[in-house]
Amino acid sequence: MRDNLSRTLTRYTRTFADFTTGQKAVALVGTAALLLGGFLVFRWAAAPTYAPLYSNLSGQDASAVVDELNKEGVKYELANGGNTVMVPQGQVYAARIALSGKGLPSDTGSGGYSILDNTSLSTSEFQEQTDFKRAMEGELSKTIEAIDGVDTAVVHLALPQKQVFSDQQDPATASVLVKTKIGTTLSDDQVQAIVHLVASSIDGLDPKNVTVADATGKVLTVQDDTVAGAASTRLQQVDAFQNQMKSNIQAVLDKVVGPGHSTVNMTADLDFDQTTTKTKKYSYNPKVVPLSQTVQTEKYQGPGTSAGNAAGGVVGPDGQMGSSSTTTSGPSTYANGSKTQDNAVDTTEEERIAAPGGVKSLHVGVVLDAATIGTIQPQDIRNVIAAATGINTTRGDTIDVSSMPFDHTADAAAAKELAQADAAKASAQRMTLYRNFGLGAVVALMVLLAWMRARRRNKAREEATSYVVEQLRAEAAARAGAQELAAAQLLSELEPPAGPNPADEIREELNALVERQPDDVAALLRGWLVEHKS
Repeated sequence: MRDNLSRTLTRYTRTFADFTTGQKAVALVGTAALLLGGFLVFRWAAAPTYAPLYSNLSGQDASAVVDELNKEGVKYELANGGNTVMVPQGQVYAARIALSGKGLPSDTGSGGYSILDNTSLSTSEFQEQTDFKRAMEGELSKTIEAIDGVDTAVVHLALPQKQVFSDQQDPATASVLVKTKIGTTLSDDQVQAIVHLVASSIDGLDPKNVTVADATGKVLTVQDDTVAGAASTRLQQVDAFQNQMKSNIQAVLDKVVGPGHSTVNMTADLDFDQTTTKTKKYSYNPKVVPLSQTVQTEKYQGPGTSAGNAAGGVVGPDGQMGSSSTTTSGPSTYANGSKTQDNAVDTTEEERIAAPGGVKSLHVGVVLDAATIGTIQPQDIRNVIAAATGINTTRGDTIDVSSMPFDHTADAAAAKELAQADAAKASAQRMTLYRNFGLGAVVALMVLLAWMRARRRNKAREEATSYVVEQLRAEAAARAGAQELAAAQLLSELEPPAGPNPADEIREELNALVERQPDDVAALLRGWLVEHKS
């Protein structure tokens, strides 16, 4: 085995010595590249896959965890600004069990109700209130961090002490600072959720007294009862309404004329006034007697009441008639009557409170690309949009549909730039692939050529060595035959003295050596030939 290895190394050394300077450089560079690639592949395959051990650690807990991992000899990596500790995936659970046995992480930085675990009888009232406030702040911070998009949160509470002999108490307030994840923005619903979550967790805390700000210092909460808050809220509602209506109209137009061949603009006038309407109605049924009715009758009957017996004459100072007056005697009657009747009448009272946000008027403007509308009539488009959006002309709504030639220069330029960027990216990828493939092919070709040349040379040397060995064997056989013939002739003529011939013995030993070790003899002859060439 040792002799075979030595012969192999000797053969490679001699083969490398036969290379030219350029071949030696290519061989060295190719060998180094292969070794480096193999080393990188081995390192990549042998590198462990890291998984998070603990996330969102405080600075104190992260330092303690790292110290323990160093003592245990466990490899680790820090991520997310040092708040996340990562270890090899196969050691996650073992490391957690070992660290939990040592009380890590202690959760000293995040607070929470764990602060109240160390209270004692000697704790003062001020300390109890402070610990309670810290515990609530920590618990609220953890709860807010559970919301999607929130990375970290800090809550500060201002809880004034209650006044015993006072009717007016100072209100409680709260401030929340949130840091969102990269590329994430909190929506208005999430901000309101944070506000009401904090307000509902603290006794007596009004949602109006909760302020939420982000890491950039921007205030995310705006009170609706202020002028700025009301204006912002109304503007958001108007924008949301207009965007929804425009998207609906645009979706219909894209189906009709195709994407990019129409544009829609809408202006909505919304009524944000809250109105209360009270109505009182009285209904009358002819079949029912009116609400109040009075009937009064008076009847008189007696002498002198008829037309022929009418009294005449002049009334004197003593109350008697003149000489022309006549009186008629007889009985008389008098009757007087009164009747009053009240009856109920139907009454209807109605009170309506109109919620704000009603539509006062809508104004829609649509422009179609004249090059693509074809046989489509603008009036048909107007009718479809009017029916879809509920256009009411009596309310003052307007809709205008017109066709104009569109300028697609910007779109064409953008599409061209995108196509060029995609083509450049694809070309770069192809060039990288071709370059890598070319380098690999060149290295492989160089190695193949070197191997083929070395093989050709080895084959030539072997053929030459075999030829020399055969020639030597032929010459040795010819000499042996000639010597045997000469010896036979000499023996036939003279009887030679007994004893071996030294030359014959040397030839026999060489022939035996060639028969026993042909490779060694060939290598020796090859070395003689190389020395002879040099």
